[in-house]
Amino acid sequence: MAARTSPFGRVTLVSGPESLLADRAVAGLLSHIRAESPEAEISQVEGDRLDPGRFAEMTNASLFAVRRAAVVSDLANLPAELADDVLALARAPLEDLALVLVHGGGQKGKGLLDKLKAAKVTVVDAPAVKPWELPQFVAAEARRVGEGIDTGAAQTLVDAVGHDLRGLAAAVGQLVSDSEGGPITEGQVRRYFGGRSEVTSFAVADAALAGRTGAAMEQLRWAISTGVAPVLVTSALASGLRGLGKLVTAPAGLREADLAREVGVPPWKLKSMRSQARGWDQRGLATALKAVAVADAEVKGAADDAGFALERAVLVVARARRG
Repeated sequence: MAARTSPFGRVTLVSGPESLLADRAVAGLLSHIRAESPEAEISQVEGDRLDPGRFAEMTNASLFAVRRAAVVSDLANLPAELADDVLALARAPLEDLALVLVHGGGQKGKGLLDKLKAAKVTVVDAPAVKPWELPQFVAAEARRVGEGIDTGAAQTLVDAVGHDLRGLAAAVGQLVSDSEGGPITEGQVRRYFGGRSEVTSFAVADAALAGRTGAAMEQLRWAISTGVAPVLVTSALASGLRGLGKLVTAPAGLREADLAREVGVPPWKLKSMRSQARGWDQRGLATALKAVAVADAEVKGAADDAGFALERAVLVVARARRG
């Protein structure tokens, strides 16, 4: 196996909106730095707290340490007068310095970001995880901590806990620590998180998309009463409708794996989506998506009563389905 590249004598850019992945990347780099040079002096600071003097202190040779490591987080808010100093180090790295820069994605600071990439710094991506990729994240997280998880259990955990990666990682850790060995099953997930999974935004969306108006309204009201964020409900509805739209307009004759890729879901989820898709056409989907878009704006501040906005959207979605 090839030796891992030393972080010293280089600038590493950790870039992307998913903070859990970014934090893990930085932690991995710091672990590597400490393993390679236990005596190294390590400094960590947020970009908006830096000034030229502090930056020079962090990156110049130290009287007390042979090597130095500097981690600058929140690079988007780095003072403009420091951009040239950062770029100078990116273009001509110091042999005994490991400089780690963390940018959370977005447009702010993108000019500096592009120049750093053009300078051929080492880039570690921390991309946002798409909703349909979350079960894969859960499975990977289980493997990371030394266990497996059934496919259905991974989806059930996502339905129960939501889209936050930190919450999902913590839930996997809890399940693994309390398991007696063997893959995590759907039954285990329901025992631990059943009270939540019965009332998640995805349960509301699934019932509405299937045209089960009464069940959708009942689950929605219970979800709201137990503190489920309204924006998660509109997000789940929109995600489900977009998936159905891709399914009903997909070319005929595709293989299962190709169809799943076209729709953007794991292959095993197609069965439940096909069941939901019966009764939907493009006109109904357009009507439902418009209602969800209105509700999404309302729950984000355009309306005084988020609960009423959600109820109205769920009713429109359920009724937009034929039959």
